Amino acid sequence: MTPPIWALSLVYWLHMLATVVWIGGLAAVVLLVLPAARSSLDASGYAALLAVIQRRLDPLGWACLLLLVGTGLFQMSANPNYQGFLAISNRWAAAILVKHLVFFIMVGVSAYLTWGLLPRLGRVALRQSRGLEAPEAEHLQRRETILLRLNLILGVAVLALTAIARVS
Repeated sequence: MTPPIWALSLVYWLHMLATVVWIGGLAAVVLLVLPAARSSLDASGYAALLAVIQRRLDPLGWACLLLLVGTGLFQMSANPNYQGFLAISNRWAAAILVKHLVFFIMVGVSAYLTWGLLPRLGRVALRQSRGLEAPEAEHLQRRETILLRLNLILGVAVLALTAIARVS
């Protein structure tokens, strides 16, 4: 049974909105905020800015991820190309499978950033603000930059795979 057109339209809209907010927020942070903050703030100011950004952006990002999963499953089940779980019988199914694999890698990187790396960076910033040494600070900041860039590249790949699936 095909869902009503209004429901499918709403789901597509919510999916696109969540994508724009998630990938757009990631792009803004990676391409604009972090480079500007690094060039204009000292270590403690940079860490404080990151903490504020994380408090605001993380809940929004995780809400977008949940919305993407829910709306994506709805869209997939309504698509006539969907033949069943792991049924790779056409180009659409192959593109969607790879898209989901890339998406789950993004989720893993995001989880590590949120609950692993960023708390460590926060503790380093606290030590630095108290005048204590934090020799790992530069290494952790480089790792953060690499992982944020990786997630942005993976996000662009997800969009490309979506485009491939749409024309299949």
